[in-house]
Amino acid sequence: MISLNDLLVIVPELFLTAAACLVLLFDVFIKDDQRDATHWMAILIMLVTIFTVIHGQPPQTVTAFGGMFVRDHMAEILKVTVLIATILMFVMARPWLKDRKLFMGEFYSLSMFSVLGVMLLVSAGNLITVYLGLELFSLPAFALVALNRDSKLASEAAIKFFVLGALASGLLLFGMSLIYGATGSLDLHTIFASIGTTPHPHLLQLGLVFLVVGIGFEFGAVPFHMWLPDVYEGAPTPIAMYISAVPKLAAVGLAYRLLEVGMGPLAGDWTMMLAIMAALSLVIGNVVAIAQANLKRMLAYSTISHMGFVFLGLANPTPEGYSSALFYAVCFALMETVAFGVILALARKGFECEMIDDLKGLNRRSPWFAGMMAISMFSLAGIPPLWGFAAKVLVLKSAIDGGMLWLAIVAIICSIIGLFYYLRVVKVMYFDAPAEGVEPLAPKSDLAMRWLLSINALGLIAMIGFSGVLFAWCQHAFGA
Repeated sequence: MISLNDLLVIVPELFLTAAACLVLLFDVFIKDDQRDATHWMAILIMLVTIFTVIHGQPPQTVTAFGGMFVRDHMAEILKVTVLIATILMFVMARPWLKDRKLFMGEFYSLSMFSVLGVMLLVSAGNLITVYLGLELFSLPAFALVALNRDSKLASEAAIKFFVLGALASGLLLFGMSLIYGATGSLDLHTIFASIGTTPHPHLLQLGLVFLVVGIGFEFGAVPFHMWLPDVYEGAPTPIAMYISAVPKLAAVGLAYRLLEVGMGPLAGDWTMMLAIMAALSLVIGNVVAIAQANLKRMLAYSTISHMGFVFLGLANPTPEGYSSALFYAVCFALMETVAFGVILALARKGFECEMIDDLKGLNRRSPWFAGMMAISMFSLAGIPPLWGFAAKVLVLKSAIDGGMLWLAIVAIICSIIGLFYYLRVVKVMYFDAPAEGVEPLAPKSDLAMRWLLSINALGLIAMIGFSGVLFAWCQHAFGA
């Protein structure tokens, strides 16, 4: 039976569910020229949700619904970061959506339902909750990619995303069924305790393989990365921003819940699988990114390489390893939103600013936006003393501490390779002249977007002094 304590534990999720339904209903009764009310209502809802997550966070881990839902500090960090990234998307997307007549309530309600799925996923204590959260996150995301129904590229990207997402979801579900067959339980803690006594160890190991495949797809890690570049390129730019940040945060929570909480005794098996995916992602992501002329595809392959760095932390199954992976995922999400934010600010109807050459001479026309893009590129490249450098050092240290010096060396070499395509963007903005006949880039005049994008970019510099505080918060989440 549902108790009052169960409801109190999931207050943020209950509030967001009710609010998303309210936004959907409210939008039906307003006119198109009143759509700004939906926009600001959605932002207010996300801010209130952040308050309920932080203010209501208990000092210790608590569970609800018989352990199916877990509320702990790791989930708190991921939820807050996901909500912040979604607010950034809402604010930066508004001018873009208005230009293309896509400024509709469905954008906000689908986004909120997708965020709700992430919040359930990172708090899952049971395989059923894991699958429920994953599907609730994924289905609205498929629809968001196809938001621009007049774009063939968006429709193609949505179909690819849906088909491959359904395949990965099916493989993950099959792995869960094998684990249930081997242990007789869906509760992650019970599965953990049953691993040493199960009469079907090979069935359990086979189920583990399918779990790792599902996790690899959510991260966009090689060899399960095929969907990522096409979806980034075809999706509307605000949705590409969302997909670049939010699923990666959700995947960290998914990996920790399934692998550490559920399959911890088999760490010797899954750490090597993660290490191999990390090495492949680092090499292929950085090498293929060099050949990209499309800025969004370049950022997609960059994301693949960065997920290799996250795996460096996860491959060391200790509190320090998980802390570094969580810290890296949070840093990456906020760095990526700056890059996509600048693309959104420079795009206008009929010109999406999706090619690297579109940024030629940007410094001459808008030094401020060129500077923000440069900060994002330098931070993604891990150039000291920016925030991205601290994140890379922590996961490299974690890999070395976990006895994977070879993987750390691969990551360092690939980081040097990655400098090429990040610095190429900076070179194009500062040293190349725009092609003849090209209309000068004119950033949008939306003040809310300018201010928030500027705060986000400058925050990448300001956080240099607060990296220790954030990392200590991540360590506290895992009891380090």
